[in-house]
Amino acid sequence: MNLKKDALKTLKETSRTFYIPISRLPNGLQEAVTSAYLCMRAIDEIEDHPHLDNQTKAKILRDISLALQSGCKNITHEEMTEVIKPYQQIIPEVSYRFGEWALLAPSSIAGRIWEATAAMADRMAYWADNNWTIKTKSNLDQYTFSVAGSVGLLLSDLWGWYDNTQTNREDAIGFGRGLQAINILRNHQEDKLRGVSFFPQGWQLEDMHHYARYNLTLADAYTKSLPKGPALQFCQIPLTLAHATLEVLILGKPKLTRHDVISLVAQVCS
Repeated sequence: MNLKKDALKTLKETSRTFYIPISRLPNGLQEAVTSAYLCMRAIDEIEDHPHLDNQTKAKILRDISLALQSGCKNITHEEMTEVIKPYQQIIPEVSYRFGEWALLAPSSIAGRIWEATAAMADRMAYWADNNWTIKTKSNLDQYTFSVAGSVGLLLSDLWGWYDNTQTNREDAIGFGRGLQAINILRNHQEDKLRGVSFFPQGWQLEDMHHYARYNLTLADAYTKSLPKGPALQFCQIPLTLAHATLEVLILGKPKLTRHDVISLVAQVCS
């Protein structure tokens, strides 16, 4: 199995939601977005690992960051992953194979994906060191930029690299923050069980609903500004699902049903 097929198989196993829009992208852009998604999924799995202490998470994340910063034209994935070899048996396969995902990217954009992932890994390490302590809205904005708003900026760079599609970069940050706010709402009770809350002090569910809705309005503006093409096709699916998820969460339901997801995706793709 070649690396692209293997990466798409891994993508389908880790995120059915993003597999759909990524699988519809044209060649070249598909490899770039798949590389970016799996690299970031690799470090996300470290951040959320249920059996690693925060200090170990921070060390692994910083080691991955340094490995990506050492990237060069002739580097191998074995050389990239050497630094985390001691953790091979305790971290997910998608995380251990980050070097392969990094090298899937076309060479003309790979450096930007490595830089974005390295920076995010360093920021995740900071939050792990501080046990994801969110006291104020400013802290929340910092965290959601760290792990999601910056992804919006990377996507904008990928669209520009592929076909010179131009975007509003503040709205791009809102696109990422909006999707992350939905994740925070979905996982709120689970996070509390592990002693973490992304809600600023004094915030109730309604406050986080408002935060999510505000950022989704920026995400709407971002998506509506995109011309017809692969960037628009990509963004429509996760944004539609995010809006629908927020509505069911406000009604007190835990998440969209599988039938809901299939129906919404079909509407977007029709």
